[in-house]
Amino acid sequence: MHCPDSEPMYKTSDFYRTCQLPKRFEYPSWFHGYGIQQQPPQHPFYRTTSSDYGRYPPTVHSVPTSFHPNSQQFTNALSKTGMYRNYSLNTGLDTSPV
Repeated sequence: MHCPDSEPMYKTSDFYRTCQLPKRFEYPSWFHGYGIQQQPPQHPFYRTTSSDYGRYPPTVHSVPTSFHPNSQQFTNALSKTGMYRNYSLNTGLDTSPV
């Protein structure tokens, strides 16, 4: 069983200058569920090269050092007005499936 208390609690700001960093990026040891942490480990016969990318959890050296979230301004405006609907006449030819 994986015990997060046994790992050293390195902070990203201890190594790099950070800007508006959420706690999940400030303490990357909190991330769980990566391939190397699975019990039982995955059989090597079924492992792919693309699964190697997500095999190891992030470290203080691989997480972003700044966080700039997107505003929800467009989504909020769209939810008030609704999606655009085209009411024009359909003049295209239908192709015969036969």
